[in-house]
Amino acid sequence: MTDPAPAAQPLTPENERLWAVMSHVSALVGIVVGVGTIGWLGPLIIFLVFKDRSPFVRQQAATTLNFQITMAIASVIAIALWIVLVGFLLTAAIYVVTIVFSIIAAVSANKGRPYTYPLSFPMIR
Repeated sequence: MTDPAPAAQPLTPENERLWAVMSHVSALVGIVVGVGTIGWLGPLIIFLVFKDRSPFVRQQAATTLNFQITMAIASVIAIALWIVLVGFLLTAAIYVVTIVFSIIAAVSANKGRPYTYPLSFPMIR
């Protein structure tokens, strides 16, 4: 007979802030390393691992994931507009906006304050 798995322990306030910051920073790293293609991966992993352990981390990871999905959709539209030569500028603007907002969000999460990205559609709650 096996024992059921123990319930996940809630995170300490310091660990909550750490993982909330990591959700934003991992998106930033994914954007830079993956040239804009895997910014969603880090927040998704953090969301799945910590969603039941901390409401703050869950909210910040979901917010980051929603923003990254929104920016991925915008990037697909920008790539489609490359044909009419406006997409290059739009792609560059999306890249800069994503990096700037990710840095602002990481700083806000580090202070323990929730951050909601502008221009983001709430798909995951």
